[in-house]
Amino acid sequence: MTLVFNNRRRSRSRFTPTRLVIGALFALFAFITYQCSTEFNPVTGEKQQIAMTASEEIAIGLQAAPEMAQQHGGLSPDKRAQALVDEVGHRIVDNTAAAETPWQFDFHLLADDDLVNAFALPGGQIFITEALYDRFETEGELAGVLGHEVGHVVARHASERLAKQKLTNGLTGGVLIASGGGASEAQIAQMVGQLINLRYGREDELQSDMLGVRFMAEAGYDPRALLRVMEILESSSGGSQTPGWYRTHPNYSNRVARIELAISEVFPDGIPGDLRR
Repeated sequence: MTLVFNNRRRSRSRFTPTRLVIGALFALFAFITYQCSTEFNPVTGEKQQIAMTASEEIAIGLQAAPEMAQQHGGLSPDKRAQALVDEVGHRIVDNTAAAETPWQFDFHLLADDDLVNAFALPGGQIFITEALYDRFETEGELAGVLGHEVGHVVARHASERLAKQKLTNGLTGGVLIASGGGASEAQIAQMVGQLINLRYGREDELQSDMLGVRFMAEAGYDPRALLRVMEILESSSGGSQTPGWYRTHPNYSNRVARIELAISEVFPDGIPGDLRR
């Protein structure tokens, strides 16, 4: 009885005034640092908190690109396909607001013929796997994917997510310092941080879809091709039943609805018939 009572007393005493002050200062520093990292993004028209300068984003992307390619079997040996990826990617960049940004865009076709995927590193390094590329039926579908990834770069989602992660770590770290850092508190804090950042990840994807529609239209592509891309991604997902609120990406029906809305906003009088498909 005595041992149990003493253990409880020790557990309750972890919240000491010193720990509370240090924890509060730790969390306050993280919050102030986050608020002071605000920049205006002329492409999205939004203020955002970012964790890297433009030159740092470019440098990190260039440094990470070879390793990312290696993880996916290296670059594709299909020179014709790579040339088309370059052509379509740079057409999107050259005809949109992306051309007025400092990002150094390079487009890479990966030899991975198993994983259906495309992704962008900060600074402009964009990748698409052969497994996804081979499922395309039109040039417009390729443009839809590349426009979406260009959207991630110009919206600075990587730097924004890093800033949010630093804030999350700082706030949860302050709680752990104040509480004495028990295992249960660490697990709860980690879960809260993951849920917060999953939400931002889904918002990033939706914003990139909308930017992709805009960039496709400005580059002369029919943005309805992006709807076909959604069908490809859905069929390749294996029919996952994971609830939409707990996915890194939004569920496909939500994305389709947002894409259709974006198309109607770009072309309120109907889609012209002379666009590339």
